[in-house]
Amino acid sequence: MPSAAKSIQSQDKRTLRPAVLDDVRSIYQILKHYSDRGLLLPRPESDIYQSIREFVVVENSDRIVACCALQIFTRQLGEVRSLAVMPEYAGAGIGTEIVERIEQEANTIGLTRLMALTYEVKFFSRMGYKVVEMNVLPEKVWGACINCHKFRNCDEIAVLKLLSED
Repeated sequence: MPSAAKSIQSQDKRTLRPAVLDDVRSIYQILKHYSDRGLLLPRPESDIYQSIREFVVVENSDRIVACCALQIFTRQLGEVRSLAVMPEYAGAGIGTEIVERIEQEANTIGLTRLMALTYEVKFFSRMGYKVVEMNVLPEKVWGACINCHKFRNCDEIAVLKLLSED
């Protein structure tokens, strides 16, 4: 673990919780940090407001330092979406913690498959996700991807995890 992450982790008072409307600006800023670098697709604030109930956030000392959303496509398929951890918190286990929370929620509501589009394949592989071809996710491709500016030239990698039913 990087030394900065180690010192943050030892001092932090992290809270993982559902997002609220007051978090929208912070979520937007975290996502913008990565979308400006081409690592996430941009999301306008209006989209975050509309989907606020899908988000969970990690708060540390009254500051939002990470976010992630669970988007539902069908009775079976959901997506880990907009996963972002501020760089100074990288390596502190926050990404894993927040994805585990999304997986718990997915299991609770009865989803059987959880997917993500990512550039961080190693991270998702460590969490039990397998790389798949986009054609095994028609719900995502024809429900959301078709409206993306990268649709014809998508460079993200699709990963999928089968969830347990217990």
